[in-house]
Order: sequence, then C-alpha cells, then structure tokens
Amino acid sequence: MSTTSQPFGLRPAYSPSGVVRPTAYTIRSTYGSNILQNQPVRIIPSSTGEGTISTAAIGDTFIGTFQGVEFTDTDGRRRVSNKWTASTTATDIVAYVTLDPTIVYEIQANGSLDVDSIGKQYDFTTITAGSVTTGLSAMMLDTGSAASNASFRVIGLAPGPDNAWADAYTIVQVQISEHQNVATVAAY
Repeated sequence: MSTTSQPFGLRPAYSPSGVVRPTAYTIRSTYGSNILQNQPVRIIPSSTGEGTISTAAIGDTFIGTFQGVEFTDTDGRRRVSNKWTASTTATDIVAYVTLDPTIVYEIQANGSLDVDSIGKQYDFTTITAGSVTTGLSAMMLDTGSAASNASFRVIGLAPGPDNAWADAYTIVQVQISEHQNVATVAAY
C-alpha cells in the first residue's frame, strides 16, 4: 500500500508513441529559481527571458517536466546536472524538457484517491518542494484541488507493488490537461 509520503514530482512513465524523448530548450543565465527534475516547466511567453523555460506555477499552462541541464560554468567547465541551481551564471545552457502532450506521467497524491478519480483534473502542490541535494522534485497531486480545468487529468492507477486505489498516498497516472501547445480540455 502507498501508505508513506515519498513524492517524486511528475515523473514521465511512458509515451503512447513508444519513447519519451526530452526536447532541448534553454534557461536564462542567472535565472533566479531552482528547477528540479520532474518539476513542471513552461516556456516564458513574454517579458525578460522570452522563449526560455521557467518553473510553472499552480494554474499556469506548461509544456512538460524538467529532466536535466548541461551548461558551461564561469570556470569554462562543462557541467551536467539533474537540477538548475538558482542564480547560476553560465553559457551554452541546454535544458532537457518533456514536450509531447500525450506523455503519461506518474505522481503521488497528497491523500487518498479512488477509481472514480479517473477523468477528473487536479492541480499540483507547491512547486518549490524538493531537494537541492538530490535534485528531485517533491511536488504532489493536490487531492483537494479537483476542478473542471486543472493542471493534469488522472487516467489510471500507476502499476506497481503496494499501490492501490484508496491508499493513503495513491500513485496515479496522469496526462497534462493544461499544456501550452494544446487547447485546454475540460474534465470528463
């Protein structure tokens, strides 16, 4: 049973096309927030940094999840990491992000979900949760945020041992329902 809260963010599970392929984007040098692996990100549509990625806030449309970054630091060394540390000064920044709107993700809920959650839409918990040591997001599905239009749609239960509907911290499969590149679709 999923009786322990051990969040891992919005982790890509599979793509109906067969392969989850991260797409290369960039982050503005000195971008002031941490971006952790499996954290929702968006393309900045306007203002400083237009066309680069940033963290997505609750209620934002977003393109996918952050999967890692490589960059050249101020000493001229090439760095590879599963996280972006806030205010890093760098050049040649390549950020890897899931983009395909059909990707199925797994996420742990911050409470119990039943089979009647399939088709419902939910937002995520605080985006800043996570560990800068491991670089992993600790964002969860917020069970109290069900709405007709929210960040993602539950499509099923994540397969695996000790995970069942109505567990204290159910792990479910979801798809992004407020994707930046696709029209919003209401819950069914």
